[in-house]
Amino acid sequence: MADRDVAVSHDGVGHRARLRQKLAESGGEALHDHELIEYLLALAIPRRDTKPLAKALLREFGGIGGLMTADWQAIARVPGMGDTSIAAVKIVHATLLRMLRSEVAQRPVLASWQALLDYLRADMAYLPVERVRVLHLNSRNMLIRDEHMGDGSIDQAAIYTREVIRRAIDLGSSALILVHNHPSGSPEPSRQDIEITRQIAEAGKRLNIAVHDHIIIGSQGHSSLRAMGLL
Repeated sequence: MADRDVAVSHDGVGHRARLRQKLAESGGEALHDHELIEYLLALAIPRRDTKPLAKALLREFGGIGGLMTADWQAIARVPGMGDTSIAAVKIVHATLLRMLRSEVAQRPVLASWQALLDYLRADMAYLPVERVRVLHLNSRNMLIRDEHMGDGSIDQAAIYTREVIRRAIDLGSSALILVHNHPSGSPEPSRQDIEITRQIAEAGKRLNIAVHDHIIIGSQGHSSLRAMGLL
């Protein structure tokens, strides 16, 4: 799909220059959310007035987080968004995740807990379906594999004890951190979340594989079953 250009007026050019000046002088904090997206889109489709499109995207996806984690096809359904502008959004998100993931990978996970939460939130908080991931750690609690185990419906994703433990054995994992998201936004664990966590922890214990935590990510925050005394 091609991005459609609409000529930018003299006032529009001046507005863009003012955004650039604010960014240069005061950083991103000086710009509103729609201005950040507006300027990003302007780099992809420079002859178009991108302010209305930026506002439409934020409305459609509920904010920057929802926009960045939306899939390509969902963004393409917004009128005016073509491959070039979608790629601009997705490359920013990919760069952010690469940066956050490097923070997690360079140090023991338990010693960089906030970095881990930042990474997971950026990647999963606004997903429209439940996604299950297992973080595999070595004996020094360094991340050896961040494994996507599968996606579910809008409100559930299956976690199978046997699959998780078998994969941990294959990778030689010493410890695991279970992760999944709640598309509803609430990170409150369900009874099923608690039960499956305990099943995996019990199975791992017999093989000297520790389950450090089960983290549930939502747009409203996160829950740690370990911190809640449920593991």
